[in-house]
Amino acid sequence: MSIALSATSYRQYFVDQDDTVPEKIVVQRDSPRGLHFRRAGPRQRVYFESDDVHACIVTCGGLCPGLNTVIREIVCGLSHMYGVNKIIGIEGGYRGFYARNTIQLTPKSVNDIHKRGGTVLGTSRGGHDTLKIVDNIQDRGINQVYIIGGDGTQKGAAAIFEEIRRRRLKVSVAGIPKTIDNDIAVIDKSFGFDTAVEEAQRAINAAHVEAGSVENGIGVVKLMGRYSGFIAMYATLASRDVDCCLIPESPFYLEGKGGLFEYMEKQLKENGHMVIVVAEGAGQDLIAESMRSMNHEDASGNKLLLDVGLWLSQRIKNYFTSRQKMVINLKYIDPTYMIRAIPSNASDNVSCTLLAQCAVHGAMAGYTGFTVGLVNGRHTYIPFDRVTETRNTVVITDRMWARLLSSTNQPSFLSSKDIEEANMMVEEEQPKQTVDEEKSMENGST
Repeated sequence: MSIALSATSYRQYFVDQDDTVPEKIVVQRDSPRGLHFRRAGPRQRVYFESDDVHACIVTCGGLCPGLNTVIREIVCGLSHMYGVNKIIGIEGGYRGFYARNTIQLTPKSVNDIHKRGGTVLGTSRGGHDTLKIVDNIQDRGINQVYIIGGDGTQKGAAAIFEEIRRRRLKVSVAGIPKTIDNDIAVIDKSFGFDTAVEEAQRAINAAHVEAGSVENGIGVVKLMGRYSGFIAMYATLASRDVDCCLIPESPFYLEGKGGLFEYMEKQLKENGHMVIVVAEGAGQDLIAESMRSMNHEDASGNKLLLDVGLWLSQRIKNYFTSRQKMVINLKYIDPTYMIRAIPSNASDNVSCTLLAQCAVHGAMAGYTGFTVGLVNGRHTYIPFDRVTETRNTVVITDRMWARLLSSTNQPSFLSSKDIEEANMMVEEEQPKQTVDEEKSMENGST
């Protein structure tokens, strides 16, 4: 065994082997101990000799601010903190393991990549062959795999880890969670989210300026969030210019008392303009109903779904111009790809650095099959199955959503039955009396 960060000056930073972080910190006095995760950080004793390490890094899924920062900090962390020299980048996502070339990564070659958006390694979605990937890892003599990606990517990482474990290979598999939707379970926040919320402000501000400059101006901004409305919610709270926020977790309706159209009429009469933020996954049930009535199908006979932003904009226009005979000026803004492609801001750069360094510390200590993430303000090592079994979503009976409703003064669109069902779902999530422990290649368990 070698000593991690052997200089005496580093000794104060070592994490105790028995340190854990609780998943839930707000509990009742008689609650069970609950679920705990291994605390991330440098260990005094490590599993790998620096000269024996052959590491690889791969980025998968859609783009996200901060990808290049994570790549840079993994390379610099391995090199500067542990003296590792053999680091390669897999080009083109998971399929790059067997379908694309690899590139050598050094601190010098990655020095400035954090200033650029996207990923210097390239990326792709799905379609990978786990057996071929592990074959390639084995053939190349790779013993540390760093996988950067979202929910689907982490599921792929779990499959790779299981195959590596089945073959009894001495390979550490570490995941770094990436999604601007912030929908990965367990963790407080994923990198890229702060940047996405900040950039979304530009689109909201533009919509507000456009709407406020014309008679009965309406600005509609579509933000990302197929299943979770965190970007829309936080961007709305941050901007103070939004009159209504629509997210997947909170069903809404258009017509009738308490509906969106009634609220819009009131806002236009009182203020002369308004801004609506809608997450891409919101209102899918309404879209499906309208598509059935319109009977649009593709060549295979499948029902076509419209973009929620375009669909909502058209419904608003039809309602006010055709039925209410009211002149409106609607501007629709979709900044999706502009947000995904920008470099990370200062806050996310710090987050990326800490996540990358913690992943390196974990892999060098011999931990495997984990995703590194922030839990209650502490970085932890979370088993893959914990972050892939569920999805993080906005709880519409939680205080944060109540704060948004108070800020925008929009209707909740919720009936008493909706609130009762949401409360029942929260109550059913009881804490488990287990402690998750990642497998270590040093002694089988930690």
